[in-house]
Amino acid sequence: MSRIAVIGSCITRDLWPILGDGTSSLLYISRTSLASLFSDPVTSLTLGEEPPPSLKRHQHNSVIADLTKTALRDLIEYEPSHIILDFIDERFDLLSADGAVVSHSWELEVSGYRGQAGLSLARSVARQSSACDLLWTNGLCELASLLEATPLRESKIILHAAQWASDYIDTDGTRQSFPSELELMVGLQATSTDHNRLLDRYQASFMRLFPRADIVAAPEFRLADAAHRWGLSPFHYVDDYYSDIWGQLTALGV
Repeated sequence: MSRIAVIGSCITRDLWPILGDGTSSLLYISRTSLASLFSDPVTSLTLGEEPPPSLKRHQHNSVIADLTKTALRDLIEYEPSHIILDFIDERFDLLSADGAVVSHSWELEVSGYRGQAGLSLARSVARQSSACDLLWTNGLCELASLLEATPLRESKIILHAAQWASDYIDTDGTRQSFPSELELMVGLQATSTDHNRLLDRYQASFMRLFPRADIVAAPEFRLADAAHRWGLSPFHYVDDYYSDIWGQLTALGV
């Protein structure tokens, strides 16, 4: 029986509740970065067991995992038959504090931990910067070493090569275009062109280091859906996208 680990975003995780049998059989590692996964944990934090009112439990758990760096231990212990990666969550800036790197996600921002001693003086590392590129590339190399040095070497590696959609289907069925600039979170603007170029670079770097990895992609169905369960976003796609990716993953034994 397949044991699936996802290191990525809801674009991959959503395949199971939309087309599969729920997410109970998944290990889902999200709201992180390859740069963050392999850094030291953040110190001088008081972490709550219960999520704040603004976050759901799974969102809070993702923030805690990114701060305490428990995801890799969980991944090894899970012994997945397949590891699926997508890089859509690699859209956030990073925070650097005393050797620790974390993803500056919306969930972290509203969690309250950003104001604690361990992160209050953290330096921001812009996603579209050479410093971030270096941190991410180092994380990619660490991932290759981890997979080679642990039982994870037996896992089938799959890259879900995704991109931001330029158009979406509105609730009235008409096709519309996204504006050139979008808001990632309050005060943080981004363009789909810049992030798609970034994704191209990340995916190309990944395949150079993992040439035997399988790739799933559905560019012909890369269209966002205003009626998506999580709302309108350039990476919340129409049903045909998920159906096509699901078929490709099924063919790979997922």
